[in-house]
Amino acid sequence: MPMKEPNRILFVSQEIYPFLAEETPIRMLNRQLPEFFQAHGFETRTLMPKFGEINERRNQLHDVIRLSGMNLIIEDADHPLLIKVASIPTARIQIYFIDNDEYFQRRKGIADERGVEYPDNDERCVFFGRGAIETVKKLRWTPQLIHCSGWMSALLPIYLKKGSANEPFFRHTKIVLFIDNNEYHTPFGTKFAQKLMIEGITHTDIRSIEGFPVGYEELMRLAIDNSDAIVMAADKTNPRLVNYAETSGKPIMYYKENDPQAYLDFYTSLLPEPRHDDTELM
Repeated sequence: MPMKEPNRILFVSQEIYPFLAEETPIRMLNRQLPEFFQAHGFETRTLMPKFGEINERRNQLHDVIRLSGMNLIIEDADHPLLIKVASIPTARIQIYFIDNDEYFQRRKGIADERGVEYPDNDERCVFFGRGAIETVKKLRWTPQLIHCSGWMSALLPIYLKKGSANEPFFRHTKIVLFIDNNEYHTPFGTKFAQKLMIEGITHTDIRSIEGFPVGYEELMRLAIDNSDAIVMAADKTNPRLVNYAETSGKPIMYYKENDPQAYLDFYTSLLPEPRHDDTELM
């Protein structure tokens, strides 16, 4: 009798310790969960942005040529997608970094040294979301679950549910949205909806943000609408988003500190039933 394939979980996280040095609760959780799931028989992959503050030499990042080389078009401009990889030796976890000279390599986090948020954070969000999806396709590795942590991953739900709706690659993938308290404060411009458009997404899908400035709450509501489950990943989460998630009727998990087993149990409950008619993409 053939051995059962392990369940696959993709962790897409905006912030992970130790690559971003400060030990915040969300960075530690994003660092802890892939290791815990892997120790319990899951196959995992992890993606994050390659912010300029991440020291490539100290963290031993190196280019992954076979995954790089694609150009993503945003506002009719080509932006090269570069992929780097590093390991957390103590955890045997590999992290794939989404990189681009203009959007990430030369800039730290979401704001400059003065604390001013970058005016193209909207395009950086688009690039990271699309880059993450293209990287997984190039890995030819179909996850059963995708964990989206941080607002920079908030477009993955609509890209997967609408933009990739007819692709067999992600047909049965469930999306879990982490909502923490790390908000951005400068709204994206009124052209953001236009910038995020790809084939498969219609104007009806983005009517809640089209033509309007898009603040953190509007972005996360769009992500909630297109996710399968929600995790409140901080002890103090925006109460309006909590209420919006609760009225969505989707499964919700509330913040658990230092309890990775609770996350394992919740994620396991969301796994789709095995299907015998699927063709695995190898």
